[in-house]
Amino acid sequence: MEASSITRRVVAWVDFRNWAWWQLPWPLRSYVGLVPVTAFALIGYAASQTTWRSGDLVKFLLLLSCGLISVAATPRIAYTQGALVRDFITVWVLPVAILLPPVYAMVAPIPLLAMTQWVIHRGVVHRRVFTACAMGLAYGAASLVFRAFPASLAGGSLGRGSHVLTWTLVVAICEVLGGRGHNALIVLAVKISDPTIRLADQELSREALQADFAEFDLGVLITVVVAVNPVLAVFAVPSVLLARRFIMHAQLLAQSRIDTKTGLLNASTWEREATVEIARAVRTGSPLALALVDIDHFKAVNDTYGHLAGDKALRAVTDALRSRLRPYDLAGRFGGEEFVILLPQTHEFDALGVAERLRAHIAAMTIPVDDNDPSGRFVTLTISVGVAALDGERRELTDMLAAADSALYYAKETGRNRTHVITASQQAS
Repeated sequence: MEASSITRRVVAWVDFRNWAWWQLPWPLRSYVGLVPVTAFALIGYAASQTTWRSGDLVKFLLLLSCGLISVAATPRIAYTQGALVRDFITVWVLPVAILLPPVYAMVAPIPLLAMTQWVIHRGVVHRRVFTACAMGLAYGAASLVFRAFPASLAGGSLGRGSHVLTWTLVVAICEVLGGRGHNALIVLAVKISDPTIRLADQELSREALQADFAEFDLGVLITVVVAVNPVLAVFAVPSVLLARRFIMHAQLLAQSRIDTKTGLLNASTWEREATVEIARAVRTGSPLALALVDIDHFKAVNDTYGHLAGDKALRAVTDALRSRLRPYDLAGRFGGEEFVILLPQTHEFDALGVAERLRAHIAAMTIPVDDNDPSGRFVTLTISVGVAALDGERRELTDMLAAADSALYYAKETGRNRTHVITASQQAS
């Protein structure tokens, strides 16, 4: 039975009519298709113009092996946080582009990104193919540019004295061309898919610039080291792994705070930050409210449509929470289908209004079970919300959670799909 299941998946993939590429708008579909077609055509032409040498092949396989080891050690979180991915693949493509004929640079990204797809993260296939071909085109062009410089500045081997400096400078120029060219092809695809999207905040953030510089620096240094002796590439692998771990520190820190399924704060982080906010509100006499949100009959969604549809419904509720909360409100997942929201600077009446608007919005949502399902089945959800308001007395987080839980229990007992409010003092009395 397992074999037949695998066979069905292979047959479905081979049948090009099932490819997700066909679902793209035609301008994006044309562009995403044109780049790979161009890349493979140029690979064929470059291969026909290349003088094949066994030494070049050995050097290519050595660099490719180091790159595959580096890819295999990439943490999965690099592809699951919704940010621009820094996988440092180009640090292995650059030395290939500089030290070997251009065809090798055009081919190198294909096995590296295939390894990423099969071992690290199952992404959308046409995006992975497009990325590999865009990288191959950009670094193939960089390889040609390197060979256009006179031998007195660059050349096929690393010289001595001032030639080392000029050779390294030319390598740096080619890395800028390859890296920026590859990035430009991808950004153009993103802009075609959504002309309103703004990538500057991500691309020009401190973390992004640090990652770009580290990738640029490592690529140039590895190229110089491999030019001295190709075997030294083996010693570059730990440096790449350590640099990538350092660059990913912010992502790893976020992972410790975030619930991976919903992207909200996890329970322990939410409790820690909520405790600080409540203490501040008590100290300053500021209003504050807390809401517990529970999805009604969520188990029936999993039982009827499956856990994938249940996960999709959870994300839809999460998106609704984010869209209707202020930047300084704290939303977290308490586990299962229960969420908790802290509303600073919010009186009881206003908190009840927020909860009621959220309840009405979610009740009106229709969530497709499967975007590719022709039957058009969809899930509808309702929520029950319990609200607790700080009443000015010295109350702790546990008091407010107990009050909100009592209010939530009352909302569920009286019919679900409703909100109820209670103050912490009422709960205590």
